[in-house]
Amino acid sequence: MKVMAINAGSSSLKFKIFEMNGEQVIASGLFERIGIEDSFYTIKYNGESIREEIDLPDQVVTAKVLMDKLIALEIITSMDEIKGISHRVVSGGEKYNDSVLITDEVIEVVDGLKDLAPLHIPASLKVIRAFKEVLPDTPMVAVFDTTFHQTVEKKNYIYPVPYDWYEKYGVRKYGYHGTSYRYVASELEKELGKKDYKAIVCHIGSGASICAIKDGKSYDTSMGFSPASGIMMNTRAGDIDQSIITYIMEKEGKNAMEVMDDLNRVSGFLGVSGLSSDSRDVIKGMEEGNERCRLAVDIFTRRVLAYISEYYVALGGIDAIVFTGGVGENQISTRKRIIDKLSCLGIELDEDKNNIPNNGENRKISSDASSADVYVIPTDEELVMARDAIRIAANR
Repeated sequence: MKVMAINAGSSSLKFKIFEMNGEQVIASGLFERIGIEDSFYTIKYNGESIREEIDLPDQVVTAKVLMDKLIALEIITSMDEIKGISHRVVSGGEKYNDSVLITDEVIEVVDGLKDLAPLHIPASLKVIRAFKEVLPDTPMVAVFDTTFHQTVEKKNYIYPVPYDWYEKYGVRKYGYHGTSYRYVASELEKELGKKDYKAIVCHIGSGASICAIKDGKSYDTSMGFSPASGIMMNTRAGDIDQSIITYIMEKEGKNAMEVMDDLNRVSGFLGVSGLSSDSRDVIKGMEEGNERCRLAVDIFTRRVLAYISEYYVALGGIDAIVFTGGVGENQISTRKRIIDKLSCLGIELDEDKNNIPNNGENRKISSDASSADVYVIPTDEELVMARDAIRIAANR
């Protein structure tokens, strides 16, 4: 049985197709610059990779091109072979505590939540509508980043602001990266050999967050009302003093949305270093003596450590720390900088294990003397999505 997992951006579409008998990826790809000049796609299958520049004026055309190419490449024999499609949707607000079969009503509800993630939800809805037009009879499932965090207690998700903001407008912490945390939590249970564990998971990529997990469930997380909060990221500032927004509005004559755009798109590693949004470039700059790059790395490390320390105390100690996401899985030096600062808690790396390049497998990188285990667990959000496509669609 074949299912497809789709992750949509404002001008991009990533996909994977799984043969669920064995949960094997049989094809994956990326369509970029949708609605922009010089659009193109890449598709990987059977150990090969093809790339083609093609006009992709909108998401409907993109969906048609994708399905036609899958047939032309004999990855599938017909569109009917796809038995389910799962779509990543950043936020389900308080409405959804599980993935859900997509209906017109669900689309309407999610559209009403777009103010919670204005950079993400409209793009997801465009792609969902496009695929419903191209594949009207294929069951589709919305997989929300926020559902994993529905177990967070009220004391951890209510902000100290007027309470009627929550009652009227849903102002609260929602948390994100939940699909990744759900996968990591299940893998960590296998690694530790128990369900009753306490862990801190660092999902570090271009977007980044920290999650405290207790007994496989979200206890607290760094991202809040929107994905803009929490630790410093590639282009996002993370937590700041909110009065900075009105201060910069006055100083630079910008409106609130323009300042928020600056905090989302030109802050973080890019804003501090002035060099690049890619932490690899910033680390290289630091090693070459660029002091602003060093400052950016130091700020990022301190912000991560602040959340780890908070969650360590909140959980009353931990069994494990996990690194996942593109940076967490691949940047040896970033893991070392963070864990070395936790030696006061008795947490230690095994240098040799940490230095092993990412091979796509779970691995323990802490020393035998460490007070908590440290793991690298490569995340697989698309597999979680594919499983949900089968689980939800089967019960429709």
